[in-house]
Amino acid sequence: MANSWEHSAGGGAQASIAELILRFRLWLSAGLLIFATVAASGMQYLEFDGNYRAFFSPENPELIAFDAFQRTYTRNDNVFFILHDAEATGFSRQLAEASEQLTEMSWQLPFATRVDSISNFQHSYAQDDDLLIVEDLLQNVTAMSDAEIQRRGAIALAEPLLVENMISLDGRSVAISVTMPFPEKSPTEIPTAVAAARAAADEIRAAFPGLRVALSGTTMFNNAFNEAGQMDSETLIPLSYLVMIVLSMILLRSFSGGIATLIVIALATVTALGLAGYAGIKLAPITIAAPTIILTLAVADSVHLIASIKRELMRGVPKRSAIRNSLRSNGLAIFLTSVTTAIGFLSMNFSDSPPFRALGTITAMGVMAAWIYAIVLVPTVLMLMPLRVSKTEKIGLVERLLGSYAGFVIGRRRSILLVGGIVSAGFLGLATLNENNDRFPEYFDYRMPFRSDLEFGIHVLKSADIFEVSFSSGRSNGISEPEYLRELDAFTQWLREQPDVRHVYSYSDLIQRLNMNLHGDDPSWRVLPDASDLAAQYLLLYELSLPYGLDLNDRISVDRSATRVSIALRDVTAKDARALSAEVIKWIDDNPSSLVAPARPTGPSVMFSFISKRNVDAMVSGTVLAVLLVAVAIMVGLRSFTFGLLSLIPNILPVVIAFGIWALFVGKIGMAASVIGATSLGIVVDDTIHFVAKYLQARRERAMSPEEAIRHAFTSVGPAIIATTIIVAAGFLVLATSVFAVNSQLGQLTAITISVALVFDFTVLPALLLAVAREPDRASARLAPLNP
Repeated sequence: MANSWEHSAGGGAQASIAELILRFRLWLSAGLLIFATVAASGMQYLEFDGNYRAFFSPENPELIAFDAFQRTYTRNDNVFFILHDAEATGFSRQLAEASEQLTEMSWQLPFATRVDSISNFQHSYAQDDDLLIVEDLLQNVTAMSDAEIQRRGAIALAEPLLVENMISLDGRSVAISVTMPFPEKSPTEIPTAVAAARAAADEIRAAFPGLRVALSGTTMFNNAFNEAGQMDSETLIPLSYLVMIVLSMILLRSFSGGIATLIVIALATVTALGLAGYAGIKLAPITIAAPTIILTLAVADSVHLIASIKRELMRGVPKRSAIRNSLRSNGLAIFLTSVTTAIGFLSMNFSDSPPFRALGTITAMGVMAAWIYAIVLVPTVLMLMPLRVSKTEKIGLVERLLGSYAGFVIGRRRSILLVGGIVSAGFLGLATLNENNDRFPEYFDYRMPFRSDLEFGIHVLKSADIFEVSFSSGRSNGISEPEYLRELDAFTQWLREQPDVRHVYSYSDLIQRLNMNLHGDDPSWRVLPDASDLAAQYLLLYELSLPYGLDLNDRISVDRSATRVSIALRDVTAKDARALSAEVIKWIDDNPSSLVAPARPTGPSVMFSFISKRNVDAMVSGTVLAVLLVAVAIMVGLRSFTFGLLSLIPNILPVVIAFGIWALFVGKIGMAASVIGATSLGIVVDDTIHFVAKYLQARRERAMSPEEAIRHAFTSVGPAIIATTIIVAAGFLVLATSVFAVNSQLGQLTAITISVALVFDFTVLPALLLAVAREPDRASARLAPLNP
């Protein structure tokens, strides 16, 4: 490929690719437009998958464990309503009335199969010593006296299954949980259920203006992914186009150049998305970032071509020759930068999370499409449109400034290498201080109502982090065995002693309460029964008393061989959640147990606490491979092992420094950090390739000294490097405004890396080139000449 960009000596028989592009530009452009139209038609097949399960591959062990758990128990997709009475001193009448009313309304929500609340909690007590009464805790509240409401509230606050689960310690907050096992036959199921839930919340707010109503739960969590994707698609993409076009026109000072750039980025974006549609790739909140990234990177190709063309025009070269010279001079570098960028993003396919794989694949397709469109359509558009250089627009000011700066770098090359090494080492130490640590609510920005409601719910009552553990006895009706119940109760009590645990919902609490009820409600009998037949009878008697929809199938397996323990955590980070998960496993492994299989924590919270760590571990191989492939691509393209290897140094170090800066101001990295190394390397290497290519051209074609070649590289390609850095950094800063934290972190870290890379390319890189400089290389394998 590289040889194809060479200029034929003495006007030989075979025309260069640059000449071929100009000669057949209209035919090539027509062919590309047809291809783009066909590719873009694939966008009709694009689907958005907002389910949190999309983040986990079928091979993910946490997802496998969760699926097994849900096959044993009922699906637990749900909506949590949180009702809070800030003015009450405790459990109030309006809180009781609102809870009862919302509980009744919730049964009518789409897909609702079960509603649990303090109102319909099945309160059991003894009557005449041997009669078990089971009834709703709060029923017909309007007819109750204040004293009776307070008495019922006290019962709730004394019940282990309710306190800090369905009612807060101070009694001012209660929860209503609506179970919604979606059939998953239509993408409108979750939005429909959420809309109905929000309408119910609005009705309660209108009826009880003194209450705050917040919504959370896995259904709202799923819907938040949908809303985040929609908000980003409606804001990020238009804003990115606006920023890119405005900056391109300002920095290039060319209307026709801006139009050519717009055409390239638009076609590259729709081509990538259309091909993704044909490939069956589903969009997610992360992949919504793909159009922004594609158009940002596509601009760089056009900017290098247009800036070089304008430079030729300033020198008095005719437009056609200027375009040809720009293609010949920049063609190889643009090809290499596109390939290395695509390599970086394709390495995301090593990720453990499918949306990251999709983002990498879509972006890589867009980058390569942008390369093809840029080298064909930019020359075509500029040949058709006026392209003039203002009389005030002359070569001189920027070049003189860069030439002077080049002299500064040349004169202090050793000091630059020393300072660069010290700075890099220091930031490397800082980078190690980052913790791979997500916090579940922080996935979404406060601009989304879900984030505020979730944080509020965590603060007053309901944890967002729920661990589930299935205890299996391995035999039918084994949950009534005394040994099983003792082990379950011991585990439950140990959990309640853990500092990060807010509430534990365990079958052992229910069976102890039933034992107490059937002994005249004597508190001394709130212990486990010592006979299996007695425990089985208690359970049967209780189940026969339960109303329709409130059975124990969500807590007990069908064959009565296992029960489910739900562990609500306090406001914890992913690191804390992983640590507790390890402690749970250790306790189970260290304690004698009759369990058939080891119990392990599961649930969405467990899954998300591990996904970022799994991503980092999985991307280690991807990043290493990306580095190797990028190095090989540069070595082949530049025909130099030394310069190919050397060019990696000023591109790997900026990634390290970016993480060091992140450690100073943030200190926590999540899922986005797992792919930053590979993707940033593919992006920041672009400017390095252009700089080194110009340096080698000067050395090989003009036999310049190392110092002269450095000055030439600064003055010839320096302005374009500055322009593309500003544009690309701005594009990723637009991505940093995403309401989805993963996209926002990806944008911030990449923008920091790109900015640091510019400093390294203008300081450390020339110092390194001078350090390994030799006599001019006049090998037969040469890069394209600088200019005719």
